[in-house]
Amino acid sequence: MKSRREFLGGMAALGAAGLSGCASLAGSGGEPGRLPRRSEVVIRNAYVMTMDPKLGDLPDADVHVREGAIAAVGRSLDAAAAWDIDGRGMIVLPGLVETHWHMWNTLLRSMSGDKREHGYFPTALALGKAYLPSDMYQGTRLAAAEALSGGITFVHDWCHNIRSPQYAEENLRALRESGIRGRFSYGAAQGHPADRTIDLEDLERLWRSWAAYSSEGLLSLGLAWRGVSTGATGSVSAAAYKRDFDAARSLRIPISVHANNRKGSDAIALLAREKFLGKDVQVIHATWVSPEEIRALADNGCAVSLSPYTELRIGFGFPPTGEFLAAGIPVGLSVDTTALSGNADMFAIMKAIQNIENGRANNEFKLPARRVLELATIEGARSMGVSDRVGSLAPGKRADLIMVNTRDVNLAVFSEPAHMIVEAAQPSNVDTVMVDGRILKRGGRLTAIDPARIADEASAALAAVRQRAGWW
Repeated sequence: MKSRREFLGGMAALGAAGLSGCASLAGSGGEPGRLPRRSEVVIRNAYVMTMDPKLGDLPDADVHVREGAIAAVGRSLDAAAAWDIDGRGMIVLPGLVETHWHMWNTLLRSMSGDKREHGYFPTALALGKAYLPSDMYQGTRLAAAEALSGGITFVHDWCHNIRSPQYAEENLRALRESGIRGRFSYGAAQGHPADRTIDLEDLERLWRSWAAYSSEGLLSLGLAWRGVSTGATGSVSAAAYKRDFDAARSLRIPISVHANNRKGSDAIALLAREKFLGKDVQVIHATWVSPEEIRALADNGCAVSLSPYTELRIGFGFPPTGEFLAAGIPVGLSVDTTALSGNADMFAIMKAIQNIENGRANNEFKLPARRVLELATIEGARSMGVSDRVGSLAPGKRADLIMVNTRDVNLAVFSEPAHMIVEAAQPSNVDTVMVDGRILKRGGRLTAIDPARIADEASAALAAVRQRAGWW
C-alpha cells in the first residue's frame, strides 16, 4: 500500500496530464426516459475513500464495477474485460446520500421572500395549490438533475403536494427517468384538511403495485407523515394522524415526520408518549429538543435528518448535531427545499454542519471532517435503512459512486482528502457520477439528462403556476 506521501508525489508528477475518459460509455444529454446501460468498468489510480472502516482510504487504487455492483476495490486489479477510466487526480468516494427533500417545489427556487405573506409556508401553500400533475414532474425532474450533477446519488423525496393519484404518478416518473436512487414518501397535499387522512387508498394502491414504480429496485416507498401539526395548516386531528400512521405501519413502510422545529415545541415528547416512535421513524429538524426527547429518540432507534441551511434561513435555530451523535442516533443531511436554501449543494451542507457544531461548542475540533463526510455517505445511508446496499465502497455493494476532480482550481493542491471534500469541494468539481453501475455524469456533463431542456421547461412551468396562482 502506498503512503499518502507517495500518492502526493504521484499527483505532483501527474501535473497537467489530461483525463483519458471512456466517452463511448455514455453520451451527453440523453433521450428522456432512456438511461445509459450498465457497463463493466475499472476506475484506475484514484485516491479511493471507501468510507468502510476495514478498507479505509486507498491512494493510487482501483474500483472495479460489474453488473451494477462493486466487484473489487484495491490496487492493480485484474479486469481484462472492463473499460478503464483514468482516475488520476480524482478522489473516488460513495455517492452522497440526501435524507429529506421536497423535490416538487424546486420550481419555487429562492421564492421565500422577505415579508410574512411571502414566507416559505404561504408560498408553498399558494403555489402548491396551483400545481398541475405536470408541474410535479417538472419540479422533481429539475431537482433530480441538480442532485446528480452535484454528486447526490440517493434522495429522500418527501412529497407533500399529492393532490390526486396523477400527481404521485408524475412525481415518480421524474425519479425513474433520472436513474437516481431514493425513497419516495407519500404525503398530503398543500392545504389538505387537518381533519382528513391522506389518500390511503392510493398509498395502498402504490404499495401493491410498487414493482412497476421502483425503477428496478432503486426506489422505495414511505410515508411523509404530517404528525401532530404542519407548518402550513397547524394542528392535525388525532384521528387523522393516527389513521395515517397506522396505515403505514400495517404496510410496513418507513415513516418520516417534521417535529420540534420551533422553540417550545414538545411534539417528540408527545410522539413518545403515544408510542409513535420506532426504528421505522425518521424525525426531521428537531432543532429544539430536550435531553429527555433525545433519549426517547435513541431508545426507540429513530433516525434524525438535519438541514442546516433551511433551518438557519427560516429561523428554526441551530441543529444540535453533537447531541444526537453523542446519543448514538443515526443522523443524515438534508436539502429540505430550494425555495429556502437556493440550491442542493451537499458539499456546502456538510461544511455548514461542521461549522455550526464547532461554533456552538467553541471548539475547532468538535466535529471532524471525516465524521461529517460519514453523515453524507455511510451514516446517511444507515439513517435511511440502506447501508447494506450503498454508502460505502466495498465488494458486493451497489455501485453508487462519484469522482471529484482535485485538479480544479478550488481544490488544487492535494492536502487532506476529508477536509478537501467537506471544506473546499463544490458540485462543479464532480466529474463522474455512477448510480447502480450506470454512468449518469461523465467529464462534468450529465449523460441521461439535457440540462438546458429541463431548465427551459421548468421555467415555463413556473410561469404558468404563478399565473394560475396570481403570484407576482
